[in-house]
Amino acid sequence: MNKKVSLKDIAQQAGVSTALVSYVLSGKEKESRVGQEIASKIKEIAHKLNYQPNHLAKSLRSGKTHTIGLIIADISNPFFANIARIVEDEAKKFGYTVIIGSSDENSEKSWDLLNVLRHRQVDGFIIVSSENSQNQIYFLKEQHLPFVLLDRYFPEIQSDFVSINNFKAAYDAGLHLIKNGYRRIGFIGYKSELFHMQERIRGYQQALKENNLIAKKNWLKRVSIQQIEKEVRTSIDELMAADNAVEAIIFATYSLAVNGLKYLNELKLKVPADVAIVSFGQAEVFDLYYCPITYLHQPISDLGKTAVELLVKKLKNPEEGMRQVLMEAKLISRESSEAKS
Repeated sequence: MNKKVSLKDIAQQAGVSTALVSYVLSGKEKESRVGQEIASKIKEIAHKLNYQPNHLAKSLRSGKTHTIGLIIADISNPFFANIARIVEDEAKKFGYTVIIGSSDENSEKSWDLLNVLRHRQVDGFIIVSSENSQNQIYFLKEQHLPFVLLDRYFPEIQSDFVSINNFKAAYDAGLHLIKNGYRRIGFIGYKSELFHMQERIRGYQQALKENNLIAKKNWLKRVSIQQIEKEVRTSIDELMAADNAVEAIIFATYSLAVNGLKYLNELKLKVPADVAIVSFGQAEVFDLYYCPITYLHQPISDLGKTAVELLVKKLKNPEEGMRQVLMEAKLISRESSEAKS
């Protein structure tokens, strides 16, 4: 059995003190004014000997684990998968490891993940909230556990968050279609009381209202996440019924759009000749579709990086003031919503 390499082993080979090796391998060579040449030599020897630091001992001394718990809504969704990757990469720059869990839009699973991560003694949390999880946020506040909400937040709870302006994004989508000559515009979203979904619906409705267009109640469809394929099909059947046919549909999420586009193909309805399409959430599939899809580009990289930066600031300074960041989504206009001829 190989003997575990210690700081003393590295110090002996480098001809320096154990304390100096500790400073260098902890990234404190600049603070300790260690010369670049000796610092490089120590790191080279550590690598050669396959030195593995004892993180447990380090965390016991500092009271910190240098880990961040990330709870996202659905790891199978490209939007959240990309967010997770960005958070992981950005956290690494600050010396943090990220432990990721997916709540699958279930508040009970989110609560279980929160407790698992808490018992793993993560230093802080970045959370994409699921519906009916307000009690979890209140709990974190009461326990003075550092956290930042990402993508979704609860306006009634004072907390740090990073999100997009969902109202304006949906408003821009509606306005874009109206300017391109569409008057009968449907909207497919989720049956959800989460604020971001309500804001998307409100933005769509406001765009129609400001342009003196009547938004029929049956043009707004809300589907269950658990029955997404079945209910998207039913919604499209109702929206495209002869006496009610819409000219355009806004999909509130990428997943809704993918299911909707598949069904429109089955119905042999052409985009945009039979129905124009705008969707939230960029994805490669929108480029592969026979008609490039107009979408609302969300600044995923900025969202993830900013969430990490806010949390790290809170971890370094618990007295750091609350930050609430709203970013703008950009509408990328393509053939699926081109002007009516």
